[in-house]
Amino acid sequence: MKTPKRYEVWLANLDPTVGSEVKKTRPCIVVSPDEMNKWIKTIIIVPMTSSTKHYVSRVSLKFQGIEGQAMLDQIKTIDKGRLIKRLGKVEENTAKMISAKLIEMFK
Repeated sequence: MKTPKRYEVWLANLDPTVGSEVKKTRPCIVVSPDEMNKWIKTIIIVPMTSSTKHYVSRVSLKFQGIEGQAMLDQIKTIDKGRLIKRLGKVEENTAKMISAKLIEMFK
């Protein structure tokens, strides 16, 4: 498997889940640093959804012609074995908005 890179979008199987965790197989944005992605068997991802909620923890985006959101409130670490295939990469502007929102959330 190719090493995932930051801000790439991968289809990932997030099941099984517990409670209010986002579930099913869905596109996810890799947010962990490339150095970590290269050496560690897990990655940090932000799941994507085509549903729109007006939460401060969501970043609106368009990927492959579909409007949706990055669900930063559902950030999680997953084993690379959950990755199915690479779908592409988010636009630079979207990557910057995600980074800014993560910094805001964790400062």
